[in-house]
Amino acid sequence: MKVKARRSEGRFAYEGLDRVIHERARLSILTSLMTNAKGLTFNDLKDLCALTDGNLSRHLRVLERAKMVEIVKGQDRNRPQTVCRITAPGRRSFLEYLETLEQVIRDAASGKTTEAAAKLVREWAASRA
Repeated sequence: MKVKARRSEGRFAYEGLDRVIHERARLSILTSLMTNAKGLTFNDLKDLCALTDGNLSRHLRVLERAKMVEIVKGQDRNRPQTVCRITAPGRRSFLEYLETLEQVIRDAASGKTTEAAAKLVREWAASRA
């Protein structure tokens, strides 16, 4: 009789790699917002993440639906301005995501990797401790 292992039991399943965050553009957006507590204007965020207006809008909608960012539309010197900020739940999700990535690195360092790669990963992990 074949028994299926439950996903949560998989040693390297990395359930903390949230699909919403894991996409490259959204990871860039959240990283930018994490480093700017007051938020960023749409144009600043677009430049920092090297995205087009359409791509940034689409990814911000995904993050907003997931309650990870808030988008505030207002005025600055009589010109429309959109400011994006990371939310408290977004900040927690992002930090949990980073913890999972750190676990991936620790797991890779303990596995059978080339000696040079293992040394680099060990040095990185030691610098984080």
